[in-house]
Amino acid sequence: MAELLKADLCIIGAGSAGLSIAAGSAQMGARTVLIEAHRMGGDCLNSGCVPSKSLLAAAKVAHVVRSSAKTGIAFQEPRIEFAQTRRYVHDVIQAIAPHDSVDRFKGLGCQVIEASARFVDRKTVAAGDFQVRARRFVIASGSRPYVPPIEGLENTPYFTNETIFENTVLPEHIIIIGAGPMGAEMAQAHRRLGARVTLLDAARLLPRDDPEAVEVLRQRLSSEGVEIIESVEIVRVALSGSEIDITINDNSRERTLRGSHLLVAAGRRPNVADLGLEAAGVKYDEKRINVDARLRTANKRIFAAGDVIGGQLLTHAAGYHASIVLKNALFRIPAKKSASDLPWVTYTDPELAQVGLTESSAKQLHGDSVRVLRADFAQNDRARAEGISDGFLKAVVSKRGSILGATIVGPHAGELLLPWTLAIAQGNKIGALAGLTVPYPTLSEITKRAAGSYFTPALFSPRIRRLVRFLGVFG
Repeated sequence: MAELLKADLCIIGAGSAGLSIAAGSAQMGARTVLIEAHRMGGDCLNSGCVPSKSLLAAAKVAHVVRSSAKTGIAFQEPRIEFAQTRRYVHDVIQAIAPHDSVDRFKGLGCQVIEASARFVDRKTVAAGDFQVRARRFVIASGSRPYVPPIEGLENTPYFTNETIFENTVLPEHIIIIGAGPMGAEMAQAHRRLGARVTLLDAARLLPRDDPEAVEVLRQRLSSEGVEIIESVEIVRVALSGSEIDITINDNSRERTLRGSHLLVAAGRRPNVADLGLEAAGVKYDEKRINVDARLRTANKRIFAAGDVIGGQLLTHAAGYHASIVLKNALFRIPAKKSASDLPWVTYTDPELAQVGLTESSAKQLHGDSVRVLRADFAQNDRARAEGISDGFLKAVVSKRGSILGATIVGPHAGELLLPWTLAIAQGNKIGALAGLTVPYPTLSEITKRAAGSYFTPALFSPRIRRLVRFLGVFG
């Protein structure tokens, strides 16, 4: 007989969204049950953000060694101990893991059940030796890699983000299917560590991002030796001895690529199987659980958050969802989500960061009244001092100076995006950024330069010249 637990809030899934909700709920005094069948921390800690950025950091060290000669400091070609690099990645994971651990959440006051969860009716979940009845439930079960239906793939060994960080042998030639953020980051990391890399996509590199910014990254990847093949159809995959053959249709011409390893980075799908969502009255499809603006499902007692609701599959989006859920579920505040100020970053070198509208989407919505402001890193003294000349900041503003969006491609773009994100969230106009006093020399000056360019036509116009000359008459 299963033990019956009663709770104020029951959360299914201990990834980014679930952990944030559970921590907040328990610390605010709610009876909280957290259910996780696999690893605490979810995708972000174990097979996403943390390991990928750690691998990129290791790869950047190798790149700096190779490219240092221009400063007058030369090294020999770095010796890559790939197994040690893997250990470094996992050491980082282990250092962060206690923050997401079962012990920590028990200490916060959560009851943690390490088992699979399944709804048995609209207000009850079965998990292990327990049945949980709660005032509110949250489904935060995350997502898993999408494996496209490519002929022969089921009989061919391949990596996904869930397995690539377990690899201990540097690939001789890794072929990556999918040129989104994961594919682009892993392409650059493996190339810098010494692998030959081919990056394939049915569309284009980073299709959600500003094409001009993507072009800067494309040129960098190509210059480092990554072969990028876009608008290509993957016809079939086959194992050929110890190697992998991938037949592609490239510009109506079939040809075969041969590699030593294959990484599939073709997107994500929600984890909704075996949750008993039909019994709970929760509507969903293969891409998401359906929610309203308050993140409630068709069963208003049940919320959903994080990757499982689709959209932008980002750790900070999951954290944002957590705040919406807690306001609604615990305080009955009808908070609603908005994606207008949700930023995203691809952590390649150069980084590519975006908040709000891109130039093309702004012009589609607002027409020719949109103004595009721009500053190049080539004109930034700090960037020049560090040997950086490519990349730019581009902002789109309305005719009256409202900030609609910002794109940055260049060094530390993710860090430099913050003032633009804050300005959009607070509804500030471009003058708020143009009026900042920024320390010299910093990369942050690129924000002031771009924002200040909004006022340049008016400040240096013939009218202002006439005014200055007129006032000069009076001494």
